[in-house]
Order: sequence, then structure tokens, then C-alpha cells
Amino acid sequence: MEDNILGTKFITQVAIVVENIEKTSQEYADFFGLRKPPIKITDVVEKAETEYRGKKSPARAKLAFFEMGSIQLELIEPDENQSIWREFLDEKGEGFHHIAFVVDGMKEKVKIMEKKGMPLIQKGEYTGGRYAYMDTQADLKVLFELLEND
Repeated sequence: MEDNILGTKFITQVAIVVENIEKTSQEYADFFGLRKPPIKITDVVEKAETEYRGKKSPARAKLAFFEMGSIQLELIEPDENQSIWREFLDEKGEGFHHIAFVVDGMKEKVKIMEKKGMPLIQKGEYTGGRYAYMDTQADLKVLFELLEND
């Protein structure tokens, strides 16, 4: 049996793409009796170094994070620029977008996955780490996001 490609089996996060993050985050807060989290905005391309399908992208998104026990729920409202989030919203509408895993050795994991026919779709930096969305749809039926924290 082959080793675990990611080096983990623990899902860190599930994410939902939404049209209106203010409204949807309030709905989640009300439903679960939680405090509505602050809305964060992803960094500009110069800082985030965002690449979508191999090209620099000015895409940004509003994010809200709910701590739901051992899993974080992320809401994502994309701007109008090309991104994996905008593509999803335009093609499928609002809904479940990805599951995320915290990994060590992001570059190595991306290379291994690409060799297995799971290409990198989007990557970028955030304060304290980086992310990569891998196209795992065909084999695993959902997008994977890899997170690597410094």
C-alpha cells in the first residue's frame, strides 16, 4: 500500500462559495448561535502572488471563518476577477467548494499530485503561509486545498 500522499488524513477546513458573505455569515452565526466572524479580504496580487491556471491574477475574495469544533468552516465571496472561486460561482452557483488539509512540504506535495494527474489550479500566499488548490475532482470528486503554515 502506498504512503499517504499528503502526509495527513485530517480535514482542516470545508469551504462554501457564496454571493453575499455578509448575509450568509450572519445566517450561519444565527443558526449556530455563534458570533459573526470578521470579514477578511485576501491580499493584493503583489503580496499574495496569486496565480490562477498558471498566470498572475489580481483576484481577491472576502473570507469569513467559523471554528466548528475540529473543522473550520470558510465562506468565500470572490471578486469579479478570474479565480477558482469566481469560476465555481459562475459555473455552479453558490455551494460546497473544497476541503482543505494542512501539509508540510507544499512544493513537493504539489509535484507528487501533478504527477498523479491532479494539476495545480490556483496558488497564493497569505500572512503566515501559502495555499494551493489541486484539481482532484475526477478521482476524488471534490477540490482539495493544501495549506502550509510557516
